[in-house]
Amino acid sequence: MTFIRSERYAAGFLLLAGVLGLLIANLPVGPDLITAANEHLNTGIFGLDLSAKHWISDGLLAVFFFLIAIELKRELVIGDLNSFGKAALPALAALGGVVVPAGIYLLLTQGSGLAAGWPVPTATDIAFALGVLAVFGRGIPTRVRVFLLALAVLDDLVAILIIAFFFTSDPQLQFIGFAAITATLFGVTSRLLKPRSPWILGRKPTWPVAIALIVLGLATWYFTYLSGVHATIAGVILGLVMARIPAGRTHHMLEPYSNAIVLPLFAFTAALVAIPQVRLSELSPAFWGILVALPVGKLLGITLAGALGSLISRRPGGSKTGLKLADIVMVACLGGIGFTVSLLMGALAFAGDVEVVDEATLAVLLGSGVAIVVSAAVVSVRARQYRRAAGTRHPVAHPSTR
Repeated sequence: MTFIRSERYAAGFLLLAGVLGLLIANLPVGPDLITAANEHLNTGIFGLDLSAKHWISDGLLAVFFFLIAIELKRELVIGDLNSFGKAALPALAALGGVVVPAGIYLLLTQGSGLAAGWPVPTATDIAFALGVLAVFGRGIPTRVRVFLLALAVLDDLVAILIIAFFFTSDPQLQFIGFAAITATLFGVTSRLLKPRSPWILGRKPTWPVAIALIVLGLATWYFTYLSGVHATIAGVILGLVMARIPAGRTHHMLEPYSNAIVLPLFAFTAALVAIPQVRLSELSPAFWGILVALPVGKLLGITLAGALGSLISRRPGGSKTGLKLADIVMVACLGGIGFTVSLLMGALAFAGDVEVVDEATLAVLLGSGVAIVVSAAVVSVRARQYRRAAGTRHPVAHPSTR
């Protein structure tokens, strides 16, 4: 499964699934498949009544958010966000990458009654952004990848907070309390695993703990779902409370399944949208707001805020700890790839209007597509510059001079 862990393959699976979903949705079988995806599967078990599409976006996608939370906790504890000095630049850049796209969206949709869609262009897809960097960025220094990863993780933290606070309907406090109890028990139970215990390999003494963690994790998801908070937040909570070393091993175990199954399935079902047969002028302001705000807003927001942060980080002697402006621009282009989280927030923001959800989905796909093409070109140019500079610093000696 090594290749499935690769960032470039993960991005490839995601892109293929999204394109395939959009293509099939516009074939003769498309309407039937869209209907089937939205058909509610009332199992009669514990009051769960979700469509196939929602079982993926509310259920399986919680695994993806669980892994994001583990990465976030690691970065905050021992990684590149564990001090103010390290976190300042990516945090400022991430803030710019949220505020500016949201502002552009609100400006383009003012008076339309569609202001609720402002969170859609604020997200960055970690898998896609790192995948494009891996494919086209041979020679790019590690510090640039670290900056992109830190920015994307913080961006996802903002997205998680947005989902938790802005897309919670009629919260049921008793179920929030039950979820808090089961999540606490999950965290405590995870600490029963010895730091070096290979429980995922199946040694019998640790299987009861593993089974208890699974039961408590499912219970936390169930109570979160009943509480009115979006169920994917359960994955975030569990990832944050789990003991760090067992969480790292769990992340390693689940990552291939997230890359090869969870994210592609979500991308496929989210992209099941029939392209509307209307003139461009008849598309809703939400479509244009997302289409412009995602690639352009991210580029402007991250670049301006990142450049400001880089200037602030100058030391008294004149040297600076920040990145070069060209590197910040390159990361800003990659930040415009919204995809997974943007698709989810589009579905949440316009849940009451199927037509606007479809247009928002198309806008996310097109806007992310523009960002992919632009960032691939910019990353390729920047990587070539780094390779050329490395070759100049370390020229190969001519045989006759050896």
